[in-house]
Amino acid sequence: MEQEYFGVSLEKLLTSGGQTLYMVAWSLIIGTIIGIILALILVLCRKGGLIENLILYNIVSIYINIVRSIPFVILLVAIMPLTRAIVGTTIGSTASLVPLVIYISPYLARLMENSLLEINPGILEAAEAMGASTWQTIRYFLLPETLGSIVLALTTGTIGLLGASAMAGYVGGGGVGDLALTYGYQRMNTPLMIFTVVVLVVFVQILQLAGNTISRKLRQHR
Repeated sequence: MEQEYFGVSLEKLLTSGGQTLYMVAWSLIIGTIIGIILALILVLCRKGGLIENLILYNIVSIYINIVRSIPFVILLVAIMPLTRAIVGTTIGSTASLVPLVIYISPYLARLMENSLLEINPGILEAAEAMGASTWQTIRYFLLPETLGSIVLALTTGTIGLLGASAMAGYVGGGGVGDLALTYGYQRMNTPLMIFTVVVLVVFVQILQLAGNTISRKLRQHR
């Protein structure tokens, strides 16, 4: 008979942990790419930006504000038709990636926008004086100067995703949230509930420490 921990098999514990890591990792990767694009549009297209385009700026800004104003649980349910259209189902870890990406990309975009706006205007003036193109300005001036801040933004986003992925368990997304709900709360298994909380707290502490360390080193090497 397979050994159990907190009333759950080891295989189930490992599967739930793997599902959470899968959801967080992929949604963070895709959300980061989209977030950087949105952040660059906000910074470059704003009034006085390198490629001023107020129409595009306002469209992106309004979209970000709308998505960020919707609680994740409501967003999760509201976009189920879109999730089904993209993935073919609304259940499972892969299906949870759609709402997770839509949730995290605007959040990261705002954090990265703030980082990009903190750049010394003199750096952009120097890039312009050197005849750098928009892409060269982004590649060699904007992103390198804000790398430390971006790492902190990604750290904050990862922690937010961890909590959101747990909520995804309520609609069949799997992961730690589903484990805590199905095998912990519904079966009144308090030790398992405490165990999942402790695991999440430890994981968040490790993430924050790693993010702070990497960010500090990047700032020192600027």
